[in-house]
Amino acid sequence: MSPSTSPIVRAVAVGVAVVAVQALMITAFAWPATKLEPRDLPVVVAGPAPAARAFAGRLAAIQPGAFEVATVPDAATADQRLRNRDAYAAFVLGQDGLAGLHVASAASPTVAQALTQLAQTAAQGRAVTVTDVVPTQPGDPRGAGLASALLPLVLTSVAAGVVLTVTVGSRWPRVLGLVTYAVLAGLVATAVVQYGLDALPGDYFANAAVVALLTLAMAAAVAGLGATLGAGGVVLAVLLVFLLGNPLSGLTSAPELLPQPWGALGQLLPPGAGGTLLRSVAFFDGAGGATAAWVLGAWAGGGLLLAAVTGRSRLRLPVRSRSRGPVPLHSAA
Repeated sequence: MSPSTSPIVRAVAVGVAVVAVQALMITAFAWPATKLEPRDLPVVVAGPAPAARAFAGRLAAIQPGAFEVATVPDAATADQRLRNRDAYAAFVLGQDGLAGLHVASAASPTVAQALTQLAQTAAQGRAVTVTDVVPTQPGDPRGAGLASALLPLVLTSVAAGVVLTVTVGSRWPRVLGLVTYAVLAGLVATAVVQYGLDALPGDYFANAAVVALLTLAMAAAVAGLGATLGAGGVVLAVLLVFLLGNPLSGLTSAPELLPQPWGALGQLLPPGAGGTLLRSVAFFDGAGGATAAWVLGAWAGGGLLLAAVTGRSRLRLPVRSRSRGPVPLHSAA
């Protein structure tokens, strides 16, 4: 927009642009939440082979395409599947049909609640005992605290990446700033969530390492792309990390509840991979977190590499030139 453009035109253009971005953000954040339903959700049926296969068929008939069902001979084997993050729940059969439901609410409280309701319907009026094999923390039974902590981490990491790119011109100080931010963010944010909110169990330093890797992946992506591509790189990083990564993370539900391929895509972006890895490390002794760790490592390594090889950042604050000439003196007539 040229300097000669009318102030009225500029004001209207700003309003239109902001509303367009606003509509895009509302769509990105609200649309996945309105489409939640199981899609190839891994579950287990435990019991004698003929009965287990028959019950698996009933599940497929209730919601076609909703479940990916495996059968195991007993509840102990099913519980191990849950602890390994191979399944979200196990339908345990007795002599008269469905006798119990074993869940791992730490993997997804939303899924555990939905499958509890389904089990009660499938039991046809009989009582179903629900056993939580891997429960959430007592201070955060619905997992809301852990899920809510993701958005501040995303926003502050994006901000850290932008500020470091704009204010630090040298490559190695820029990298040092990114690493320092990530280490401190991991230690402080984990302390707040684990001890202040009682939303995380497990080893504090292991959890802090995951949060540090997550924040480094996001901040380094912004800084690396911003230093290399300028403002366009920052926009691209914000689009991937914030506008797509946060709503597609599946942390408030589960990746298998999101429309596909968006649920799978969310696990390839830092917020989704970070949420999965943190749950795995904190609640499941690391089970099911290998792919997420590789994804975060790739984002962090790629961002740091771009930040390190780019000498002078293409994203700089505008500097106003100051006149050093003599100040003219005007005598009164």
